[in-house]
Amino acid sequence: MLNVTKPKQLLGLRKLGLLGINASLVAGSLLLASASNAQEFRVGEPIGSVNEAGERKPMSDNVKVYGAFHFSESCTFDAKRNLILAMNNGNPGDGTENDGFVSLINPDGSVHTPKWIGVTRDGLELHQPLGSAIANGSLYTVDSGFVREFDLATGTPLRNIPVPGATLLNGIAVSADGTIYASNTRPPERLYKISAAGEVSVLIDGAPLATPNGVAIDGNGDVVVVNIADNAVLTFSPEGELRNTEYAVESGNDGIVILEDGTKYVSSVRFGSVSRIAPGQEATLIAEGIPSAASMCYDSIQHQLVIPLNSNYALAFIKL
Repeated sequence: MLNVTKPKQLLGLRKLGLLGINASLVAGSLLLASASNAQEFRVGEPIGSVNEAGERKPMSDNVKVYGAFHFSESCTFDAKRNLILAMNNGNPGDGTENDGFVSLINPDGSVHTPKWIGVTRDGLELHQPLGSAIANGSLYTVDSGFVREFDLATGTPLRNIPVPGATLLNGIAVSADGTIYASNTRPPERLYKISAAGEVSVLIDGAPLATPNGVAIDGNGDVVVVNIADNAVLTFSPEGELRNTEYAVESGNDGIVILEDGTKYVSSVRFGSVSRIAPGQEATLIAEGIPSAASMCYDSIQHQLVIPLNSNYALAFIKL
């Protein structure tokens, strides 16, 4: 059984220098948001300001603001609200600052809410979030040795699941039954499988993984992983059997999006290109010259790819 540690206790130990990221990973905790945390925690409001009369006014409809990113490495799309959720690292440091946040972005790239999750830290652990996914009413991200889960409607923290042995959790995907798959990019190169109940196991250890990064679930429920060290696009069964190997045009890949018809889109964070792999066909290039094209998402309403650009503090959009 995993120990349950209250967020304020965890932060208190960290402030005293008694608990670092690695120590908290080893100690391991499955954080459940308590009633008191739910009362203290709040999410950010859509962009606006307080006027001279002391009244908060939402931004006028004839104004557009772009930006609100701080090393955004991944995004995911909330079709119910028609909003892009961009994961942001906090200030550069050793990963113990607990200042990561989530921005809400309109489909045209303008800002909806600069800081949605992260406007307050009460009950929140979010340091340097990387890959992200939406499933079953939750937002998931990988961050500093943990898989973190938030309520998609309210932003409330739900669970922090430690992944023992992880050195850099990077990509993440969640299946319909709540099973989580997360890549570990630095040695040991692995694909972790985490049950809906939070039980962690290693699904793939080593080759054909080669600096694995982006993860997605295809229409058959299989798990697709892209590598940075080569251009392989690997499809595994939920039990870890290698079912298929395809190839992007370039290597150095980070993002993977799979459409309903099985078409795959792969973004190269090293070489700035996006490959399209139609079922049964070789990859073709649909875009290039995109700096640090990281873990992209698919906007199913506007029919576009959205690509975070890491240290360029921007999002790129490709209409399909």
